[in-house]
Amino acid sequence: MNELEKCMAGEYYDCHDKIFLDFKAHARDRLREYNALAYEQKEKKRDVLKQLFGAIGTNVSVGQPFICDYGRNIYLGNNVSVNMNCTFVDCNKITIGNNVLIASNVQLYTSTHPVEQSERLTPDWNPETGQYFCRTYALPIEIGDGCWLGGGVIVLPGVTIGNGSVIGAGSVVTKDIPENSLAVGNPCRVIRKINEGIV
Repeated sequence: MNELEKCMAGEYYDCHDKIFLDFKAHARDRLREYNALAYEQKEKKRDVLKQLFGAIGTNVSVGQPFICDYGRNIYLGNNVSVNMNCTFVDCNKITIGNNVLIASNVQLYTSTHPVEQSERLTPDWNPETGQYFCRTYALPIEIGDGCWLGGGVIVLPGVTIGNGSVIGAGSVVTKDIPENSLAVGNPCRVIRKINEGIV
């Protein structure tokens, strides 16, 4: 199994492998171009996002500045609004459904490291190998149709937010949120069901 396959399978992988460095270089070039464009240059902005993202639907807006790791693992549906100053660390797949609002300063993190130091440090590491000194793994994030993530929300690796859910500003989402839920806090927790009148 190569490093990319390990990464996408949620296993430890070498984030400094050449394939990831190439992904980052491509993303940095596209982001530099995108973030320099004027607000009104909608067609050009869409062209750059099509080169950057894995898929992009219709009527998508991504505010500037926007930061991501690779871009290629980001999949956006139709009618998606991502406000300014968002960061998507897309070492694994980030899937965002249709009719989704993402407020300013939202951070989506797919990659992480083990909590225990004995697991986090790369065994027998030395600088000569070129490997990263600690272990990294990445888990996908999924945001369902009709969701709204308030300002400053942080979503951690492996989280799914169900269709129609709203995450309150400043929340840190550490585990899955069921559909049609209003959830807030750190750690984020469901406080009530919503959208009960919608079929």
